[in-house]
Amino acid sequence: MTTIREEMLLKGKTEVDLFFNSAKNKMESKQRLSWFMLAVLCPLITGAPSLMPQEEVKTCPTEGLSITGGSFVISNSHGIIVKYSCPEDFHPNFLTRKCLDGSWEPKTKETAVCKKVTCPNPRVFENGEVIPYKDRYYVNDTTNYTCNSDYVFRGSHYRVCKPNGKWSGSTPICGRNSEDCPDPGVPPGSHRTGTMFKIDDKVTYRCENKLALIGSKQRVCQEDGQWSGTEPQCYADYTYDTPEEASQAFGSSLKTNLEFHKQEDDQEGKLVRLNQNGTLDIYIYLDASDSIEEKDFETAKAVIKALIETISYYQVSPNYEIRMFATEVKEIVTMRNFKTIPAEKNLEEISKRLDAFSYESKGDQSGTNICQAFKTILDSMGIEKINDKNFAQTQHVIIMFTDGHANMGGNPKPKVDQIKHFIADESKLDIYIFGVGNETNLDIDDLVTKRDGEKHFFKLPNLNEVQKTFDQMIDEDSSNQLCGIQQNVPDNKRRAFPWLAQIKITRLPTGSNCMGSLVTPTYILTAAHCFRFGDTPEKITITLKKNNAENLKVKRFILHREYNVEAKKNIGIPEYYEYDVALIELENAVSLDREIRTICIPCTKETNGALKLSDSEGTCQKHEELIMGPDLVSANFTSEMKDGSPKYIRSITIKQRGLRDDCVEDAKKADIFKKSNATLNAKDIVTDNFLCSGGISPITDHIACKGDSGGATYLHKNDRMIQIGVVSWGSKNKCNDEKDNTLSDKESRDYHTNLFSPKIREFLQEHLGEEKQKGTPLHFLSK
Repeated sequence: MTTIREEMLLKGKTEVDLFFNSAKNKMESKQRLSWFMLAVLCPLITGAPSLMPQEEVKTCPTEGLSITGGSFVISNSHGIIVKYSCPEDFHPNFLTRKCLDGSWEPKTKETAVCKKVTCPNPRVFENGEVIPYKDRYYVNDTTNYTCNSDYVFRGSHYRVCKPNGKWSGSTPICGRNSEDCPDPGVPPGSHRTGTMFKIDDKVTYRCENKLALIGSKQRVCQEDGQWSGTEPQCYADYTYDTPEEASQAFGSSLKTNLEFHKQEDDQEGKLVRLNQNGTLDIYIYLDASDSIEEKDFETAKAVIKALIETISYYQVSPNYEIRMFATEVKEIVTMRNFKTIPAEKNLEEISKRLDAFSYESKGDQSGTNICQAFKTILDSMGIEKINDKNFAQTQHVIIMFTDGHANMGGNPKPKVDQIKHFIADESKLDIYIFGVGNETNLDIDDLVTKRDGEKHFFKLPNLNEVQKTFDQMIDEDSSNQLCGIQQNVPDNKRRAFPWLAQIKITRLPTGSNCMGSLVTPTYILTAAHCFRFGDTPEKITITLKKNNAENLKVKRFILHREYNVEAKKNIGIPEYYEYDVALIELENAVSLDREIRTICIPCTKETNGALKLSDSEGTCQKHEELIMGPDLVSANFTSEMKDGSPKYIRSITIKQRGLRDDCVEDAKKADIFKKSNATLNAKDIVTDNFLCSGGISPITDHIACKGDSGGATYLHKNDRMIQIGVVSWGSKNKCNDEKDNTLSDKESRDYHTNLFSPKIREFLQEHLGEEKQKGTPLHFLSK
């Protein structure tokens, strides 16, 4: 049998030295541990005698630690631990062994070996037949199910044993249609008690030996014909949820809180868990105890940031409490401070604070006190009940990451029960737990809330898998409804500009070609000067993507009521483009998908998420401060479309404050104004309702060409696209026939209608806000 010494010699001298040096570094910082490490490691690695008298230290035997069919590594982070691993589709009969008081735990005569992953017994299938009938089912084994006569089949006829120890598809059931509730079935590996399925009848489940039941142990037939709780599953110690499974289940459950829902009598007909008058308090707690090593600790911080990033994609802007716990609980931000101190609620500041929270910050005491973590949450909720007048309407969400092995503080279940009792309305509380690591204590499933049809416990092998879960939560169904989302896909450039619209207006002798942006599923934002007297909706053709599969009929177009190109003719300004903005309303809302999505509009609640702002700090002034803060604001607009995407992307800088004066002054140099004999004031031509780009100082910009009018002037913020203006007019036409990316010269300037202008916002709110729009309104913010 291979000894530790032999294993380490096989690894090579360099790796042995690294291991020894690692132990040595820890010796210097933890003296008590150092003597133990020297006593144990020196004989194992070098064959040298112990530095302490042998009788004072009980060393662990070196024989019998290898694993058949797999490999092991030795960790010295928190004592001497041997960790076993196996190839794909196999699992070790025990995952770790730890040297404690001279013997290895767990104590066993069994040697370590890699065994084939099996799936729970499917032969519990009732009222039908499962083929093939085998003692054990291994990865990639398949099963087929058929019902006896007079029974109706539901679920998956064909199932495959997967590498994570679960069966593909859904539980096969052979039932009858004569009961109030459908037969709930018997999931693989379980036994069910209860054969009556009338209202108030109960069924209970237990799992076969060595399997843990995850989900509802008891289910009740309800008056709506549905079973309470969720279907149970039987987990072995090696069973885990894939990121895809976890993201689908966690996402569909959490999104109930993250999305505004309409009342039952509204057109969506959905029950409300959180409405627009409610608030959302999210408590994120992460286990930072001994089982979390430094590299995993850093991943843990990235996991929290990924979760916050994911949540920021939704309309609701929650309040946060974020803490890490081991023996003690350490705060990143408290719920009270987040709600009351402006600097605390900035999500970017929270990210910085997480980065600054080092491995040493958690302290030397590194037990796992889950009970204290839940007690801290209960105390925070008590403070909020006193101080927050909306507490009764608040949705409370607890998200905890832990391996579940509480070794101090007692059983956390009573403290969780207190929290459930404290939040009187059970629908206002959700507790999710991510069991992290192969040795997760599955009993922590008893701590989560059991909501009908939802899964609140997830077991994932490591924290990287948890982060994948959050990345996958932003699926197409979710992101289609979010503004400013785009994807840079090489073979489909349309996805990078899913809001882009091309507008063609037919008239004699020549029509108009303009650009526009989809701002809601039924409205396109463009420039007012694209339209002429006598234009009618049927003369307008809208192209959103290649082949324009949808029949986009225009219902009407609406110009800003104060747009008047001749408004200042009397003072020598022959063409005047203030309030050069218009909306095109479509007959029917477009179907949003990866190639058709809306762009974000500032001063709306929808854009709060893009800017990572909470509801309480999300104001129009804050949007402008974050977006338009610098003297030079980098932005873009696009050329006309080709195959659904722009030919060119124009890069510009919006000149502000001291840099704006020259930009405005150059408006007088436009050919149309040079012909005027009047003495012109540039600010009469370019008011504060315009943004200005172009020129060569301090940066040379691209310039707009014929056909670019009406397009979105936009910028990227936190990987989202936010429109800040509408391309209106320019002082100089430098474009050639190819309409390439021509650069500006000293006097060529472009002017863009400013969406932060109060009168522009009023126009947009009037037609896109909640009062007018019944379909998908934008929620405009106060100044």
